[in-house]
Parts: sequence; C-alpha cells; structure tokens
Amino acid sequence: MSATDKPADKTTFGFLVTDVTRLMRKHFDRRAARFNLTRAQWRALKRLHHGEGMRQNELADFLEMEPIAVGRVIDRLQKAGFVERRADPADRRAWRLYVSANAHGVLDDMEKLANELYRQAQRGIPASELKTMISVLARMKDNLSALDDTPERQEKQS
Repeated sequence: MSATDKPADKTTFGFLVTDVTRLMRKHFDRRAARFNLTRAQWRALKRLHHGEGMRQNELADFLEMEPIAVGRVIDRLQKAGFVERRADPADRRAWRLYVSANAHGVLDDMEKLANELYRQAQRGIPASELKTMISVLARMKDNLSALDDTPERQEKQS
C-alpha cells in the first residue's frame, strides 16, 4: 500500500506535531518571560526586523492574525519603546512600522534564546534526519496550502 492510500499513523502524527509545537511554545514562553514579551509580540518584532517599513495589515497577513489584534500588539511594542510608527508617504491614512534602536539588543537576546531551545530540541537527532523531516513537513504544508487553490474553493469565493 502506498503512502497516498493510507495515512501514516494517523493516530499519532497530528498529536506529535501538536505536542512538539505546544512544548516548544511552553519552553520558549518560560525563557522569554524575562523580556516581558509575549510570543505574539516577539513574532511581530522579529518579522518587522526582517521587513521594516511594512504596514500593519501586511504584518497581520504574515502573522495570520486579525489587523485589530496586531494593532494591540504594536501598541504594546510601541509603548515599550521597541517599535515606531511612521506616516506612510504614499497614503496619509496608513502607518509604516519600524524597529527602534531599543529593540535590537532584545532581538539579539531572543534569537539566542530561540537557537538554544532549537538546539536542545534537536539533541541526538542527526542533521540528515532533520533535513528529511523539514523537507517532508514543507511538502505537507505545500500540499495543504494547495487545497486552498482548488477549483471548488475558488467557485465558492466568487
């Protein structure tokens, strides 16, 4: 029987992926508590660091969050002195988001924290197995993302 005929360990795969994600979040949140940043704030700050000047709605799309929720995250980051809102020269109703100088040290420390957690999570796993796992998960993500592009879904959206 091929992989397409029967899901591989359907009773454990989803649970394992969910558990690994939950445990990574739990350990990251515990370690990141000293920075007084939530996971959502950290993700927003990191994304802005790699794409400064984006609009709030673009950040919301990337984070897969509602724009109003991202607005609250940005409000808190701005209040903490980590993010600056600057007027968009092309649209006076919009703001562009930038990481402040204060955020760079925190970003470096959070990156070190994340890398250490990844290192601990991957302990004892050969690089070749990690590479295979990432490749397989990326293909599964692509397969699932492609479901959004089916003709049936496109008809329903019209």
